[in-house]
Amino acid sequence: MKRFFTVFALILTVSFMTPHAEAKKFGGGKSFGKSFKTAPVKQQQPKQTDTLKQQQPAKSSKKGLMGGLLGGLLAGGLLAAFFGGAFEGIQFMDILIFGLIAFVIFKLFKTMRGAKRTPMGHREAYAGNSPRQNQHRQAADGMNSGFAQQESYTSTDSDVPFNLPPGFNMNAFLNGARDHYRIIQGAWNHNELDKIREYVSPALFDDLAAERAKLDGEQHTEVMYVDAELVRADYDASTAQISIKFSGRYKDRNEGVEEDITDIWHLERDLRAQSAPWLIVGIQA
Repeated sequence: MKRFFTVFALILTVSFMTPHAEAKKFGGGKSFGKSFKTAPVKQQQPKQTDTLKQQQPAKSSKKGLMGGLLGGLLAGGLLAAFFGGAFEGIQFMDILIFGLIAFVIFKLFKTMRGAKRTPMGHREAYAGNSPRQNQHRQAADGMNSGFAQQESYTSTDSDVPFNLPPGFNMNAFLNGARDHYRIIQGAWNHNELDKIREYVSPALFDDLAAERAKLDGEQHTEVMYVDAELVRADYDASTAQISIKFSGRYKDRNEGVEEDITDIWHLERDLRAQSAPWLIVGIQA
């Protein structure tokens, strides 16, 4: 019986002495601020109708070429019939040559008329050389790229929105998120609250500052590796929302304790303000 109590006391001692690594990572392993339901995303297959639409211009141009050749042959035949008396004994090959000549003359005449109708300034504008044209085209490209990605991905849960903001580059955003995860963890280790303030909303900063005050001195949590994926996206006329799920592993350099990274950050951006930053408004641990 005495041996049992000795072993039990030893287990309790070890349990209380074992460091709790979660308390030393950014946010202390707790949830703060806003929270949203999230779900992984999947990539959609391109629609078959888009492929068919891309094939249509080639068919129409081929049809126009054949129509022009047939029209040229018809004109050559009419010329041969009109000058039947002058060109007695004309052969089919002669008609074909007349038709090709008529077709070439017709295309040259049409090209010259088109060049005369379009002033030089307009041709440069349609080619994209005018500053205003470039601005409109860049804005349209940004909108198109954003909506193109929006059509390419969808959430695996119908209750979770996945509407990417216009012009949003998902790959670049996720690459930056992985870097920011390491930067913020380093700021948390060294108690650099001013640096953390740049990445979070004011309300969330107050909670994080209070949590960090519970830890004494510098921490030694090292991010071994981390990956990021988008698990929610939505926007309206004023605000864009993005949720990122981080997965990986970190450890305490001094105590050798390793833990999994299973954090979700919720970020928001004010679309009404020019060049407004993305701010973390919620953490789910």
